[in-house]
Amino acid sequence: MFLAIPLLIVPFALYNLAMGGLSGGGIAVLGGPVLAVDMLSGATWTLSFGDLLIVIALALLFVEILKATRPGSRALVDHMLSMVLFVVFLVEFLLVPGAATQVFFILMTISLIDVVAGFAVSIRTASRDVSIGL
Repeated sequence: MFLAIPLLIVPFALYNLAMGGLSGGGIAVLGGPVLAVDMLSGATWTLSFGDLLIVIALALLFVEILKATRPGSRALVDHMLSMVLFVVFLVEFLLVPGAATQVFFILMTISLIDVVAGFAVSIRTASRDVSIGL
């Protein structure tokens, strides 16, 4: 049952921890640099905490799409929990002032892509499993 938990809950939880719970007091944390690298061109490339959350979410989206290809009831539970997570993203985006940021919107969009892609991959995989006997 552990594999049925949507992995995109990790960036969701990290975002809310960075926000100081649901109070919305940590917006400055998202823009703070996590990594700064001097490039050969002389420019400095910085990675903020919000950018890092997006990269983590995209990597987890890839794993979620791979998980969608497995058959069985676990995949169905995973899709339903992914849908619940998207609804939680949407409700928080609409109702919590600290969640009205570009980073949270992108995370919510990644969650929507997870839901749509998960169902699409599962339907496509299930249609190949159907065999018509004569």
